[in-house]
Amino acid sequence: MQAVVIDNGNLVIQDRPNPEPGPHDVVVAVQAAGINAADTMQRKGFYPAPAGWPADIPGLEMAGVVNAVGDRITEPLLGRRVCAVVGGGGQATHCLVPAEHLIFIPDNASWDEAGGFAETFTTAHDALVSQGHLRTGERILISGGAGGVGSAAIQIAHSLGAQVTAVTRTAEHHEQLRALGADVTITTDEIPSIEPVDVVLELVGAANLSLAQTVLAPRARVVVIGVGGGARVEIDLLGIMSRRATLTGSTLRARSREEKAQVIALVNQSLVPRWTDGELRVPIAKTFPLGDVNEAYDYFGQPGKFGKVVVRFGD
Repeated sequence: MQAVVIDNGNLVIQDRPNPEPGPHDVVVAVQAAGINAADTMQRKGFYPAPAGWPADIPGLEMAGVVNAVGDRITEPLLGRRVCAVVGGGGQATHCLVPAEHLIFIPDNASWDEAGGFAETFTTAHDALVSQGHLRTGERILISGGAGGVGSAAIQIAHSLGAQVTAVTRTAEHHEQLRALGADVTITTDEIPSIEPVDVVLELVGAANLSLAQTVLAPRARVVVIGVGGGARVEIDLLGIMSRRATLTGSTLRARSREEKAQVIALVNQSLVPRWTDGELRVPIAKTFPLGDVNEAYDYFGQPGKFGKVVVRFGD
């Protein structure tokens, strides 16, 4: 197979042996793979892959066709269009995936869209529903709304009947965010002026949370899943106490196989039907062929994008 390989901080394309499925695994012939912030961190040496996953092949999500299955697999998976969140190795022409982690792609979804669905929508759903316990009618503040996870979270929160306020660095993409389901769109400096919120989904980090903590409603829940804007912030503990608020955080990559299987089961049950019906979509900022993977990473690192950056491995 061909794989994107991290070599002393550089990205090179190398030939590697195809992965062999374990008894309960499958191998997916990859068509498209989204780029995520974790990939850029791994490239810089800050976010190593969990044990058992390729140490030098980035990629936390991909989409393609199942072309090999383990000898304990009884479900007819060969030839199925699937996407998945993986611990690494997604940016290659072939990727090993635990069978219970597969997300089944609707027939009407493109490869580009499928390549950017798994990580963003799985992360957003887990943070909103399992960690943040978001309920119908509640108010939610979502930072980093123009990014992949942010745009997914806006759609999921809207579908749950929440009142969604999306935050961005500039107002450039506010019209597009409202089209995804945001009721209110604001820039970071406007956070202190909004009504109290029941849930904060923090995708930026310290730069936003320092302000968001001032607009918490009683019993508010703050879920931190991104720290690109800083990992340290001063917390007003008296404010947390008086509002009886909770602060938590979450990552998916290091969870056990069993824990990830539970998360994926909820995605297949709750989100895939909405994706099939067109209620959910994956905004694509730009798609690059495999040979231009360095340009893809450079583009991902630029501000002002809207949606996912995807690398294509198929035709």
